[in-house]
Amino acid sequence: MAEAFTAGVKPGGLTDNTQIRILLCYLVKAAGPLSRDTLQGALLQEQLVNYFEFADSLADVEKQQLVTLGEDAQYTITPKGATVADTLAYDLPRTVRESAIRAVMQIQSWRHKAAMNRARVEEHDGAYEVQCAIGDMGSDVFRLQLAMPDSLTAETIKNNFTAHGSEIYAKVMDLLTQPSTEDDRPPEGLL
Repeated sequence: MAEAFTAGVKPGGLTDNTQIRILLCYLVKAAGPLSRDTLQGALLQEQLVNYFEFADSLADVEKQQLVTLGEDAQYTITPKGATVADTLAYDLPRTVRESAIRAVMQIQSWRHKAAMNRARVEEHDGAYEVQCAIGDMGSDVFRLQLAMPDSLTAETIKNNFTAHGSEIYAKVMDLLTQPSTEDDRPPEGLL
């Protein structure tokens, strides 16, 4: 039965429900408000907790009113939860706290980039197309459509655009707005 509590947890991770509840309070206080998906993704990605222990602990901290779930599906810390975080978080291993915070920040950063630098893969009769766009103030300021030979390459392009779309846009704009040289102008009479 002990395997059920440790499945998916790397050595040094948490298997004790009390410690997991303390970690949840610490994360929501330090980086909140946070959604369930962000908390779950961060802790499972780093293999700090087991999914079932995570789910039980999150339900417990909500039931004990250490966190509250708002209408926006984000958990916020309560004064009671802040006291738990302030008093007990340093009883958790430092590596666990740092790893959890780093993973939460990474997920939040990715979601922020994905909101600005949107990319999606479309498949049409075995051909793959990546639709990329950068939005600002409610409209797209940049769009790019790329044909890719396979789904793996298309997914790679999609992920890289999400991660680096702003840099790509800046480089394209820099190239397109450079002063023209004689070599950049069409020969006389072609216009």
